[in-house]
Amino acid sequence: MDLAAVRTFLAVVDSGRFRQAADELAITQQAVSKRIAALEKELGVRLLTRTPHGAEVTIDGQAFLPHARALLDAEARAIASVRPAERALRVDVIGRRLAPAALLRAFHRAFPEFELDVVTLFDSEAAVAALRAGTIDASFRAVTMPGLRLPVGVEAARVLDEPLQLLTGPAHALAGARVVTPERLVGHRIWIPGIVSGTEWAAYYADLAAAFGLTIEVTGPDFGTEALFDTVADSPELATFVGGRTRLVWPEGHDLRRVDVHGPTPVYPHSLLWAVDNPHPALAALRSHLAHSGPTAVGTDIWTPAWARPRETRQAP
Repeated sequence: MDLAAVRTFLAVVDSGRFRQAADELAITQQAVSKRIAALEKELGVRLLTRTPHGAEVTIDGQAFLPHARALLDAEARAIASVRPAERALRVDVIGRRLAPAALLRAFHRAFPEFELDVVTLFDSEAAVAALRAGTIDASFRAVTMPGLRLPVGVEAARVLDEPLQLLTGPAHALAGARVVTPERLVGHRIWIPGIVSGTEWAAYYADLAAAFGLTIEVTGPDFGTEALFDTVADSPELATFVGGRTRLVWPEGHDLRRVDVHGPTPVYPHSLLWAVDNPHPALAALRSHLAHSGPTAVGTDIWTPAWARPRETRQAP
């Protein structure tokens, strides 16, 4: 259906005259008549009649009137869903319970006027492709990982250096420690199921294990964090890594322990990626907000992979 004709019909109904509708729509009175005639022909009914006092709506026109308004309302919603100034900001996070999601929640608290649409894509390559296609506005990822090259038009800024913590059950040998060094973790089994080869987190943990001689096991299916916590809580041998800024909740009876890792502190480098030609006003606000809140590196004695290019940090050997 020609929505311009529907809009013209409503303009005549609301104004009561063809000439006034023409003035409001900035078209000729003849164009108004042609649009109404075309709409009536398409519907097979008479919508309006001319009288000495103006245009009157027929019975069929009255029946069509609420649906005509609904059509234009639907058009407005459809346009608003894709116009940067009106639609929600679409942001990809690596996980809804991880630290980047917490950063996004803090931004929403600071700027409640901006609507957010939070999505979770698989890896950095998928996120970059979505940025280039315009299906998302921003993504929290670790860059630049080996093999990932940001295309022209996509930029990244480091927004959070998240320290890792060791998570153990109460029977683990390191459960009573407040702080451990990476060297002290040598020989202990660190279990991180769900690591997928080729992803940025796989590259990070592979380099971490190689740098300090750690044993990071990725065997077994990934049944989610609850299953991971159940296993670690009951094991005297298995531990896992979690982000220090990541909020975790587990059953009270698990008695899990979060142990800081220092000397150096391994940090996971979160960056924000975006397309430089993206005009969404909330994107500029998000970038400014994150620039004032990160990257929160914990001192200078930290470790990140060489490919992460940490800012103002000293790489441990």
